[in-house]
Amino acid sequence: MVILTENMKEAFSKLMIFPLATASKEGTPNVVPMRFCELRDDETIWFADNFMVKTLANIQENPQVAIYVWGSGTGGCFQIKGNAEVKTEGPDHEKMREWVHSIKPGFPAKSLVIVKITDVFQCSPGSEAGKKLL
Repeated sequence: MVILTENMKEAFSKLMIFPLATASKEGTPNVVPMRFCELRDDETIWFADNFMVKTLANIQENPQVAIYVWGSGTGGCFQIKGNAEVKTEGPDHEKMREWVHSIKPGFPAKSLVIVKITDVFQCSPGSEAGKKLL
């Protein structure tokens, strides 16, 4: 797996909303703004599924996802790609439920989406646009 740099982790920590892109097995794209996103360690990202429909269906058909990291104070932008796994029970699922309910009591916190980072690409405009960073 790929391990994010300190600068990337710092940029990640400044955001509240993360665009999460998925695609069906036929290649139909879908992107949603995700509030419940957490960098669990240098190579793992958690998303809480509260209201996913197409996103969850896509992940079950095609586990490849992309996350766009850009916003005020991030010092640039990059795209994280990874493979997602959905958990609906177990200790990690329970941790996710506690996390969601501590912020938004009453939200369903249906499933945990665990993304293992596989690649990171440059998104800033210029000659390095699209360059693989990790």
